[in-house]
Amino acid sequence: MTISETKLASAGDDLLAAMRTCRGGFIVVAIFSAFLNLLMLTAPLYMLQVFDRVLTSRSTDTLLALSLIAATALLALALLDGIRSFALIKIGNWLERRLSHPLLRASISSALRGAGGPSIQGLRDLATFRGFVGGPSVLPLMDAPWTPLFLAVIFLLSPLLGWMAVGGAIVLIALAMCNEFATRGLLQRAGAAQLDAYEHAQSAARNADAIDAMGMLGNLSVRWERHNADALRLQTQAGSRTSTITSTSKFVRLVLQVAMLGVGAWLVILNELTPGGMIASTILLGRALAPVDQAINSWKALLSARNAYHRLKAQLYETPADTEAMPLPKPSGAVRCEGITYTHPRSSEPALKNISIDLPPGKALGLIGPTASGKTTLARLLVGNLQPQFGHARLDGMDVSKWSSADRGQHLGYVPQDIELFGATIRENIARMGEGDAGAVVEAAKLAGVHELILRLPEGYDTRIGETGTALSGGQRQRIALARALYGQPSLVVLDEPNSNLDQAGLEALLNAIVELKKRATTLVIVGHQPSVMRQVDYLVVLAQGTVQMAGPRDEVIAKVSGHEIGNRPTLDAGDSIG
Repeated sequence: MTISETKLASAGDDLLAAMRTCRGGFIVVAIFSAFLNLLMLTAPLYMLQVFDRVLTSRSTDTLLALSLIAATALLALALLDGIRSFALIKIGNWLERRLSHPLLRASISSALRGAGGPSIQGLRDLATFRGFVGGPSVLPLMDAPWTPLFLAVIFLLSPLLGWMAVGGAIVLIALAMCNEFATRGLLQRAGAAQLDAYEHAQSAARNADAIDAMGMLGNLSVRWERHNADALRLQTQAGSRTSTITSTSKFVRLVLQVAMLGVGAWLVILNELTPGGMIASTILLGRALAPVDQAINSWKALLSARNAYHRLKAQLYETPADTEAMPLPKPSGAVRCEGITYTHPRSSEPALKNISIDLPPGKALGLIGPTASGKTTLARLLVGNLQPQFGHARLDGMDVSKWSSADRGQHLGYVPQDIELFGATIRENIARMGEGDAGAVVEAAKLAGVHELILRLPEGYDTRIGETGTALSGGQRQRIALARALYGQPSLVVLDEPNSNLDQAGLEALLNAIVELKKRATTLVIVGHQPSVMRQVDYLVVLAQGTVQMAGPRDEVIAKVSGHEIGNRPTLDAGDSIG
């Protein structure tokens, strides 16, 4: 069965579920917005009553009563505004907590699939979307539906002023739509160019040693400036258009306010409007047009949030969802490859073609072959990091790519070709970023032959090693990675070039660990070239151009390759086979 034939739930369901859960919160915020906008009528109504009642009657009692009522309403407005802002912040923070795990998982899954280089852009997009939801930029969207309320009150004061306000609102809405059409494409392209520039900068930072040693900084700076210049050019174009539209919008709004005052004064002279109505209508106009004006000013933030949301949606929908699979018992370690064919993304040629291997539990298998023969790809398939397009990689009969990573991982140990440790203590790294049982941590370190080395470090097992293990040498990182792979007594241990950075002491520790693992009946798969390591395996598989060229007991394969046998030939149990 191919991947395309397998129907998988998408992690995008997490996004839909999160947005549905937030719906109730947004409804509450919308209710708060309704009362807020009703309370916004306090100032114009207060002005109307003061000019038309208090000044004509000269009643201080009326003025005091109106002032108390207005103060109470404004206090309620301030409280509701604070509660609304706090509620939006809480919704944004909840969204980030709810989606950060699926997005981190999606980023790791994307890196495993080779869909792109290691990137946490999804988490950046989540922060952008959360900042919009929990910030002031979203408020114009909450207040805009209440613009008709203020226009209706203006109509009650004067139909002529009402039609003027409606005309001004239509002009400002048209300007907002023009801003959308004029800047949407530019901002999208600018965002993509900026992401590309950041990816180049991130790649440069990861290769700082090579850049400095070989004087590559000048060339990389030129490339960075070229990529960044594209982003700046597009952002400048979009900013210029937005600035022009914003200035026009401000001009229209100010002219309209002056016109409202002028026409209102004219209506007062004709006795068709009171002075209080003139002042109140001008204040109401400003409030009615405020959401549209604010939306134009915060349009870039709105587009950034919208683009971030679409990228989040796309990334999550490309990632299979976590499944609550039933935990399986600890496997014996039997490995079986059934006609595996795997092609890397954006590659036309398969990296592996029809690979079939049976490895009995408790045995050690060596994978050898020239560069780019598919050894590392096969190792990643065996631990479930990749899923073949055809065939299956099984551990005790279970397809490892279908086995829940959280459950499968406790039975597997893996030392990848490129060693990456985490910015935590050595104990936490060996315990696979958990607290870990101290005895199990020490046992794994002793089995890997790294216990004495750790004790000589400044704080022993509590030594913090920095991001990616930069406080350690390459050999030390590789030996600690071996201890991490052996933590918890896994049934299957896959070692990809485990001796590439080791000195003689490290190599001896590795060989001793392999011997001890074989005594414990742990299944081993070792990718390598050194004869000293391959002497410890029971079987050998020779890969070339993605196919099995030779497979069988170690000495038989070596005899075919080199023309003579070395060491004691291991015997096959009844029914055991390779290839």
